[in-house]
Amino acid sequence: MPAKGKHRRPKQNPITRKLALAGTGGAALTLPLISATTAGAAGTGAPAAAVTTVTAATAAVNVVTAPPTMYSVVAGDTLSEIAADHSVSGGWKQLYEANRGVVGDNPSVIRPGIKLNLGGQVKAATAAAPAVKAAAKPAASYANNLDGWIRESLDVMAKHGIPGTYNGIHRNVMRESSGNPKAINLWDINARNGIPSKGLLQVIDPTFKAYHVPGTSTDSYDPVANITAACNYAAARYGSIDNVNGAY
Repeated sequence: MPAKGKHRRPKQNPITRKLALAGTGGAALTLPLISATTAGAAGTGAPAAAVTTVTAATAAVNVVTAPPTMYSVVAGDTLSEIAADHSVSGGWKQLYEANRGVVGDNPSVIRPGIKLNLGGQVKAATAAAPAVKAAAKPAASYANNLDGWIRESLDVMAKHGIPGTYNGIHRNVMRESSGNPKAINLWDINARNGIPSKGLLQVIDPTFKAYHVPGTSTDSYDPVANITAACNYAAARYGSIDNVNGAY
């Protein structure tokens, strides 16, 4: 701070001061001190510079105060696809944590119509024009055998964040059904209770329905649906199908 009595500030011409205030529309009150000093030195060119500064400041405020981006779920959506399409930081796991209250306890099942908070501001380019999804990739081709069923199931599991490996699935399939998708257990306690274990990973109907993964068949004998539902159940109960080494 300068000592009192030194460097007295020269008075500004009253006409110039009125022009500066008129040119900014009163916004000069919000400018930083350095901008106000520059305006005084610029003379008649000050109002244009001041307007530019205020416009930039206003734009910055608009970006900061924009509301969080919301997304309305449609049939067929998954958290992983939504997170990828909207570049959500932290991926589907962060998206799930931010919306656990509306999604529920199972991130693999999201209901059409619910609103998800994507947790960030849309980029300027996204806000200026509708989002355009990348061209759809051609559908993968899978062999109609155990190898193909496991690989297709692994791709579905990856989209839904369900853990598991090829070896973990294959090991359990060979122990449970020897690779026969139509296998059924008609002699254990489940069979006596009227809900026999079925399919490649010997899943009973109530478990299949509870852990069925959207996008797969609703037939518990369907190889891909059976594997995926069983792996979803194993993930919830044991952490992964890889941790299962005996009967469920």
